[in-house]
Amino acid sequence: MSSSFVKSKLKVARDALGKKQYEAARDAASQVLDYEPDNYNAHVFLGLAYLELGHHDKSEKLYRRAIELKPDQVLAWQGISRLYEQKEQWDAFASSLEEVLRIFSACNDATKVAETLQKLIDTRRRHGSRKQIIAALSYLLMDSPFYDVLSALPPPDYSNPNSTTTFITQEAVHNSLPVIEEIMTLTEKEEETFMKVEFDKRRTRLGAPPPDILRNEIGLEMWRTSKLPHIYEEVLNHPKTSDELRRSVEAKIIRYKQQILHALPLSDPDKSLVGMELAALVDGIVAIGIRNQLAWSIFLEGTDKETVCERGLDVLRRYIQAFPDTDLAQLLRGYFMYMNVPVDENIDSEADESSNVMPTLASNNGEPFSAVMDAFGSQQDSILATQVVIDVYLQELDYLGVIHVAENGLGLVKKYEQNTGRTLGNVRKAFNVALATALVHSYPLKHHQRAGQLLDDVLKQDPGHVDALLAYGYILQRAKRWEEAGSVFSKAIERLPPGVPKCVRAREERAWCLSRIRIIEGVQALRDVLKDLESGEFKLDRARCLWRIGRACWDLGGAFREEAYANFIQSLRCDPEYAPSYTSLGVYYSEFAVPPDLTRASKCFQKAFELSPTEVEAARRLAEGFANEREWDLVEVVARRTIEGEGLLDLATEEEGGLVVGRYLPANGWAWKALGVVELSRQNYVQSIEALQIALRADEEDQVCWLRLGEAYSKAGRYAAALKALARANELNPDDWLCTYLIGEVQRQTGKLGEALYSYNSVLRKRPDEVGVLISLALTELALAREEWISGFFVRAEQTFASTISTSLSTVEASSGYGGIAWKLIGDALLGLSGATTFADQEVIRDILVKATSMLQHVTSKRIAHVFTLSPIQDGLPLTGSHALQAAVASYDYRITIGSTDDIVMGSALYDLGLALHAWSKEERATGRDSALEVASSLLKEALYKDPNEPTYWTALAITYFLDRPKISQHAYIKALELDPKNTIAWTQLGLLYLYYSDVALAYEALSKAHILDPDCSITWVGLALVASSNGADDHAHALLEHAIGLYPLAQPAATVELAARLFRPMSSQVKSGVLAKEELLPAFAALNLYAKQRQDDARALHLLGLICERLEGLEQGAEWIRRATTLLEVAYEDTEDSLIERQFTIAHTNLARLKIGLHDYTGALESFDIALGLLPEQLTVDREREPEIGMLRVQVLFGSGLAHFKLGDFQSAMARFQAALDATVDNHVLRGHVTVLLAQCMWAVGTDELRESAKALLLDSITADPENLMSISTLAGMGFLTEDDSLVDAALSEIQSLPIERRQELDPRADVTYLLIQHHLGLADIGQAVQIAQKALHIEPSSLRMRRDLALLTLKQGNKAATQAILAVASAVRILEEAKETLALACITDDRGKGRSLSYAQKAIMLDPGNVQNWKTLAYVHARNGDL
Repeated sequence: MSSSFVKSKLKVARDALGKKQYEAARDAASQVLDYEPDNYNAHVFLGLAYLELGHHDKSEKLYRRAIELKPDQVLAWQGISRLYEQKEQWDAFASSLEEVLRIFSACNDATKVAETLQKLIDTRRRHGSRKQIIAALSYLLMDSPFYDVLSALPPPDYSNPNSTTTFITQEAVHNSLPVIEEIMTLTEKEEETFMKVEFDKRRTRLGAPPPDILRNEIGLEMWRTSKLPHIYEEVLNHPKTSDELRRSVEAKIIRYKQQILHALPLSDPDKSLVGMELAALVDGIVAIGIRNQLAWSIFLEGTDKETVCERGLDVLRRYIQAFPDTDLAQLLRGYFMYMNVPVDENIDSEADESSNVMPTLASNNGEPFSAVMDAFGSQQDSILATQVVIDVYLQELDYLGVIHVAENGLGLVKKYEQNTGRTLGNVRKAFNVALATALVHSYPLKHHQRAGQLLDDVLKQDPGHVDALLAYGYILQRAKRWEEAGSVFSKAIERLPPGVPKCVRAREERAWCLSRIRIIEGVQALRDVLKDLESGEFKLDRARCLWRIGRACWDLGGAFREEAYANFIQSLRCDPEYAPSYTSLGVYYSEFAVPPDLTRASKCFQKAFELSPTEVEAARRLAEGFANEREWDLVEVVARRTIEGEGLLDLATEEEGGLVVGRYLPANGWAWKALGVVELSRQNYVQSIEALQIALRADEEDQVCWLRLGEAYSKAGRYAAALKALARANELNPDDWLCTYLIGEVQRQTGKLGEALYSYNSVLRKRPDEVGVLISLALTELALAREEWISGFFVRAEQTFASTISTSLSTVEASSGYGGIAWKLIGDALLGLSGATTFADQEVIRDILVKATSMLQHVTSKRIAHVFTLSPIQDGLPLTGSHALQAAVASYDYRITIGSTDDIVMGSALYDLGLALHAWSKEERATGRDSALEVASSLLKEALYKDPNEPTYWTALAITYFLDRPKISQHAYIKALELDPKNTIAWTQLGLLYLYYSDVALAYEALSKAHILDPDCSITWVGLALVASSNGADDHAHALLEHAIGLYPLAQPAATVELAARLFRPMSSQVKSGVLAKEELLPAFAALNLYAKQRQDDARALHLLGLICERLEGLEQGAEWIRRATTLLEVAYEDTEDSLIERQFTIAHTNLARLKIGLHDYTGALESFDIALGLLPEQLTVDREREPEIGMLRVQVLFGSGLAHFKLGDFQSAMARFQAALDATVDNHVLRGHVTVLLAQCMWAVGTDELRESAKALLLDSITADPENLMSISTLAGMGFLTEDDSLVDAALSEIQSLPIERRQELDPRADVTYLLIQHHLGLADIGQAVQIAQKALHIEPSSLRMRRDLALLTLKQGNKAATQAILAVASAVRILEEAKETLALACITDDRGKGRSLSYAQKAIMLDPGNVQNWKTLAYVHARNGDL
C-alpha cells in the first residue's frame, strides 16, 4: 500500500507540474516526503514547484538534498542549473552545467554533451572572464575529458547547418584550429593584463626595483607557469595551420623565448638552455630567408665579429633585400654606398622581384653619410648600427662622435651580455679599440691615461692588433718616449701588408720618432716615406711629412733652417690648411728672417690658430702680442680657444661662463692663467678661481698665479683660502710688495687689524708713497680705533684715531687724486675723537687738529657757511671733543668741494656732512642750533635726491626729525624699511620713536622685530627695557638692561648709567649684608667706571660712581669722583642757575663731606657741610609734605657738621649742630630716633659721667616717645653692659623681648638685637643661654648665614665639634658661593678628617675673599696646628 501511495502522489505531482499547478504539485510532493523523506523524485518535484512559486532558497535546499541522495542523476542538476540561471548566479550556473556534462558524458550521450557544452561556452562568453572562457573552450580540445564522447558526433553539414542543434560543436571537434587560435589570443591578452596590473601595483611599493627589473620579475613569475608555449606548439603541429599563421606563431615563440631569456638571471641554469633554443630558431629562420624581422635582428645583434665586413656582406645584403623599408636597412644601404660597396651583388634570397628595386635614400640630399646619420637616429640601441656609425666616424676623423657612440656601444654590449648570457668579446674589443683611438687623437693628453688603460686590455687579449698598436704608439709619441713608440710602430708595420695606407702611416710615424732621436737618419726615413705619398689622394699626409722633414731640419740649425723653410712652403702647397706649417713659418719670420718680419709672423700665427686651436705655440705668441698691445679681449679669445683645443671647456656650460674643473694636468697653464685674470677683472670670482686652480696644476711654482688666486679668493669672501694662497705666493717671492699688501687686505677684512697694520707698514717701508697702501692703512687704523673705543681702551683709541688722521694727511700730500677718500677718513676719525670729553695726550691731538684745520681754514662751502664757522685751535686752552667735532664738520664739507660728482659718491659725502652737522648742532648753546639742524636736514634730503634707494640716508633723516616732526620721522623710517626690511637700526629707532610718543604697543612690535633680526643689537635690548619699564615690569627691565650692557658695555652710555642707578637704589633703601651688597654692586661699578673714563663731563654718572665706591669701601676713590661731580655741577649752575642743578650740587657736597669724615678729613668735611648748609634755606619756606627730602637733607648736613665739629674737638659747636638737627626732625620720628641715637653715642664718647647720664636720659625719652625704636633700645642696653647696670640692661631687654618675633624681625632685619642678647649672656658666662638664643634665631630665619656662623662659633666654644660641623654643612657650603665665604674659614678649624682637607678649606676661603684678614689668620692657625711652622 505504501508503494502505491508514493507512486500515486508522485504521479499527481508530475501531472500538476505539467499543468503548471505548482501548489498542487508542492502539496503532493510534500506528502510523499512526509511519508518517505529520502525520495529523490519527490525532492526534485518539490524543488521545481518551489522554483516556479518563487521560493528560491527552499528550492535550492531541496535540489541540494536530491543531489546528495543521487549525485549521478541528472534531474536535480538540471533543476538547480535552471535555478542558478534565474538567479543570474553565473559561476554556480556554469559549475552545475559542468556536472551535467559529466553525467551525460558518462552516459555517452554525445548530443546532450554537445548541447550542454555549447550552453556553457555561451554563458562564459557572455558572463565570464578570459580564464573562464579559455577553460570552457578547452573542453573542445583533444585533452578534454569529454573529447571521446564528442568525437562520436558526425562531421558538420555545411550545406545545412541548422539540421542539428550541435553544429558548432561538430565544427570545433572536426577542426580544432580556430578554437586553439582563440585560446591563444585570450591567453596572450590575459598575460598582458596580468603584467600591467601587477606592475602598477608593485611599482609604488617602498624599495621597489627599477621598472625593467620589476617587469622581468613579474614576467618570470608568469612565464614559468604559462601555457602559451604548449598552445604555440599545438598551432605549429596542427595539420590545417597555414604558412602565414605558422610564421606568425614562430615570431611569437621567438619573442616569448627572448623575453624569458632576458628575464632569467645569469646564475639560472635554464638561461643557457633557453638561449640555445632561441639561437636554433633564429638560425633556421635566417638560413631559409624567412622575413621575420625580430629573428634577423637577434641574429645580427648576436653576431660576434670585430668589423662590419666580417659579419658577411651577403647576410647584410639579404637583410636589406628582405626589409628594405626599415631604418636599419637604410643605414646599411648608406654604409655600402659610403664604402663604395655594391648593394645588389651576389644576392641569394627568396625575395620577390619587387624587392629588387632599389628605394631612394632616406636623406634629403641622397648623400651616403647623411643617410647613415639620419637612419642612426632611431637605431641607437642597435649594436650593428653602432658598429657601422663608428666605422663611418673613424673615416671622417670625427673623434668626438666616435667617443660618444663607442661609449654607448659598450653599454649596449654590456646590456646584451646581461640579457643573453653570451659574451661578445670581439665586438667589445672593436668598440674599445675605436674608443681608445678616438681618445688618443681627440684632445691629446687629456684622454691618454684612459686610452692607455683600454689599449693595455686589448693588447693583452690580442698583442698583434694593428689599430691598438698604432694608437698606443701615438700615446708614446705624445709622451716623448720616442724609442718605445718607434718599436710599437715597427710591430704594426710587420703585421700590415706593404703599401696599404695604414702601413705607410705607420712607417711615417716610425720615421718621425727616429728623427727625434737621430735627426739625420730620421730625415732620410721621412724622405723615403714621402716617395710613397706621391699620389694626389695623400695631400694631407704629404703636407704632414714635408712639415716633419722641415721641423727636423730646423732642429739641425744653421744652414738647414733655409731648407726647413722650403719644406714648410712645400707643405702648404700640398695642403694650404695644414696649421703646423703656418706656425713654423711664423717662428721663422719672427726669429730667423733678416730682418725679422713680425707682421708676416703675426699673420702666420693667426692663420695657424684659426685652422687649429691645438697650435699652442702660435696661440701663446699671439696672446703675448695682444697683451703687449693691451688688447685684453683678444687675449681672452685666444686663451679660451686654446683651452677649447685642449678639450677642457664644456660647451654646455661655456655659454653660462662655466668651466669643467676635472682632476687633469693642463698642458697650457698660461691660457688658464690669462683666463683667470680676465674673469677676475670682470668680477666673476668663481670662474676666476677655477681657472687659476687649473693653471696651478701646470706650474705649482707660479708666484703670480698664486697671487691672483689669493686675490680672487679674498674678493669672493673665502678669506681662509685667500690667506693660504697669498702665503704661498709670499713664500715664492718674499720681495713682492703687492702680495704683502693683499695679505693685509684679507687680514683687514677678517678683523685681524693688528696684523693688517703690520703688513701695510712693511709695504710702506719699501714704498712710502704708495697711495693705495696709505688709504688701506688709514682704513685699518680707523676700524681699530673704533674697536678700541667700544672696548674701553680710550687712550689707545685716541692714539689710533690720531694715527688715522696723520696717515690720511700723508695721503693728501702724496697724491691729490685721492683727496675725497682721505678727507672722509679724516672726518670719520675726528668724529670718533669727538666722543671724548678730554684727551690724554693733548699735544699730539693739538698738533693733528692744527695741521688739519690749517688746511681747512677759509674753505667752508656756501651750503653751511651761514651756520658754521671753523674756529682756529687756540694755544693754552684744553682740547675737548667739541674741537674734534668742529674739525670733522669742516673735513666732510671740504670732501664735497674736492670730491667726485658721481651721484653715489656725492650722496655719501652729503650724508656724512649732514650727520656731523646734526651732532655739532647739539653742542651749540646759542640760537644757531635750529638753523644748523635745518641745514643738516637739507643736506640729508639732498643726499636722498642723489641716491633715493639708500636706507641709511632715510634713517639719518628720521633722526633729525625725531623730536620736532614725528610724522616725517616715522615716514622716513618706514621708507628705510621698505628699502631694507631687515634693517635692525631702523626698526629699533622706529620703536623708540613710538615709545617717545607713548605708543607702547607699537613700540614693542617694532622693537621685537628688531630683536628677531639681530639678537645682539644692544640698543634694541635697551628699547625693550624701556618698554618693560613703561609697563611696570621693573625686574624684567633690569634684566634687559643688564643684558644690553653685557653685550657691549660702552655702546649705550645712557643704559650704563641707568643700570648702575637701578642697582644702587635697592642697596640704599634695603639693609643687606656687606658681602651681598658688594657683589651686587660690582657689575654696576665695572660698567660705570668705564663710562666715567669716557664721559668725564657727566656729573650724574660721576656722582653715582662715587656713591657706589663708598658702598664698596673705596672711600678715597669715591670722594674723588664726587669732587669732580661737584666741580662740573658748579660750572653748570653758573651757566644756567637752574634750581635742580643747585639741589644736585648740595647733595653732592653732602655726600662728599660724609666720605671725608670716613677719611678722617674733618676740616674738609666741615667745609663741604657748610657749603651745603649755606645752599639750604635756614627756615623751611616750602611745604614739608611736598618736599620732605629738603628736611632730611638739612638734618643730615646739620648732624654731619656736628660730627665733624665733634671730631675736631669743638664740642660746643657740635652740640649746637646736634640740637639743630634734633629740632629739624620734629615731624619725622624715625629720623629723630636715628639722630637721637647718634647724638647719644657722641655724648657717651666724651666720657664724662654727666654726659653719659644725659645720653641715657636722651635714649629713655626717645624710647618713651617711640617704644618700638629698637636702635635706641639696643644702644641703651649696650650702655648698661658697659656700666654693668643690670637694672638698665634688664629694662632694655624686657622691652626687646616683649615685642613679637615677626615685629622684631621687621624692625631689626640685621638681627642686632639677637647679637646683643648673645653678647649679654656671654658676658654673664652663660654660654648655654647664648646657644639657646642663637638656635631660636636660626630656627626663625634658617637662611641667615650670620646666624648659622654665630651658632657654629658658640658650639665650637662649647667644644661640640660635631654640632659645629653639622651646622656649617660644609658640603653644601662649598657649592654655594656666599655661604662658602662666610663659613669655610670656620669649617677648616672644626674639620678633623685630615690635614690636607683643612688646609684646602682655608686656602679656598682666601681665594673667595682675599681681603678678609680673619681668613689669613685662619690659614696661619691651620699651618701651626699641622706643624708646618
